[in-house]
Amino acid sequence: MKKDQDRTPLFDAIREYDARHPAYFRIPGHRYENGIDPKFREAVGDEIFKMDLTETPLTDDLHNASGAIKEAEDLASELWESDYTHFLVNGSTCGNQTMIITAANNGQTVCIPRNAHKSALMGLTLGGGRPVYIMPQIEEEWGLHGGITPAQVEEMFAKYPECRGVMVVSPTYYGITSDLEGIAKVCHAHNAVLMVDEAHGAHCYFSDLLPKGAMQAGADMCVQSIHKVTGSFTQSSMIHVKSKLVDRSFLEANLHLVQSTSPSYLLMASLDMARHDMAMRGAQMVDDASRLAIAARAEINNIKGIRCAGKELEGRAGIYRLDETRLTISAAQIGIRGFDLKKMLFDEYNVDVELADYRNVLAIVTFANKKEDLDRLVDALKDIAARFKDGQPLPPARQLPPQPEYVISPREAYFAKKKRIPWAEAVGKVSAEMIAPYPPGIPLIYQGERMSQEVWDYLEEVRQRKGHMHGPSDVELNTLQIIE
Repeated sequence: MKKDQDRTPLFDAIREYDARHPAYFRIPGHRYENGIDPKFREAVGDEIFKMDLTETPLTDDLHNASGAIKEAEDLASELWESDYTHFLVNGSTCGNQTMIITAANNGQTVCIPRNAHKSALMGLTLGGGRPVYIMPQIEEEWGLHGGITPAQVEEMFAKYPECRGVMVVSPTYYGITSDLEGIAKVCHAHNAVLMVDEAHGAHCYFSDLLPKGAMQAGADMCVQSIHKVTGSFTQSSMIHVKSKLVDRSFLEANLHLVQSTSPSYLLMASLDMARHDMAMRGAQMVDDASRLAIAARAEINNIKGIRCAGKELEGRAGIYRLDETRLTISAAQIGIRGFDLKKMLFDEYNVDVELADYRNVLAIVTFANKKEDLDRLVDALKDIAARFKDGQPLPPARQLPPQPEYVISPREAYFAKKKRIPWAEAVGKVSAEMIAPYPPGIPLIYQGERMSQEVWDYLEEVRQRKGHMHGPSDVELNTLQIIE
């Protein structure tokens, strides 16, 4: 029977507890607003502190949910079309870790894309799974990483028939989706699970203008950062499961392994209320956001020297569909790097976009944006284009080097004996560290892989220009930790 999505069980339980206002001898120690710094109270008011509770008789227990939290999770499960759903208070990071550990552990094989979030590597380290990597195709015109294709996944299974699961990032940060329906069919033909890092895609279930959601496309598990695009507090996420291939009790045990034993009721209440908002108004809100973004894209593409990626990308480099609420904007034709464009927009026009890479900036449009927000962005871009109209086009971004040799698993590398050597001596050594130059944000080498001359040359060029790198303990890369 269809559930009443107008209910807010966890939020209501917290409000009921507050109405009773018992003498309080529990954690947290601030006792509602009474123990909060006056400066903090003056800035935000008192009501929010009344919702920062613990596992009271009315508010249920995240790690053994049977009351208000379970009801709230069940409502979310129905809305996002899963068999069951769990709230996450350690972000999508802990959800990705849980999926990886559940699918493959203790030496079993799992397929991971090279553009996976670093939480996938954490899951491999915690669970002991052995990765085989798959590289998303490159869309060369924009320098973006495209999708994973069913053909690539089929080819992977031909080489590694023992693979227990495949992870796909869809949509990516840039709104690029893979053919999840096709990949799901391939995975299920090989009795393997499809895991989707859908951190950026919780809104895709509410509008035909957007790609299908992972649960709608046949994925077995997905993780969503509800806070990124659908209105909950930062760090609050959900994991959804729709599969007979997933051991539910094992997955829930793994959630206990990676989630806090002191979950924030503020975060969980915000998940309950974000779900309610999407159930009541989501279709209209997401449609409105999509149309705002589509209109802004058309305006941006009418600015000489400025471009905004759109539907023309679909069919290239494994890109199945594009989430058009992501505005990937380039001023490369007039010689402005993405990094510089981002800084210019904020410093000179008070417009703050999400991220920048060598060629592009990314602006994320949600249902909370207004037309005036998009107008400010467009007007700023018009002014920048006029100021720099005589700039020379940027050279294309460098191609990534071939994937280095896999030697030992991430877990074995993490716990192995290490030593630090000069960077100049790193070729041929097994790295104990991941190194991901940003951009493109894809690890060129993972811990447990052997440093090739091609990877070293690429990273040396980044090092010489003092580019930003994620992963190495020596951020200037004068030295590197290796496996002895």
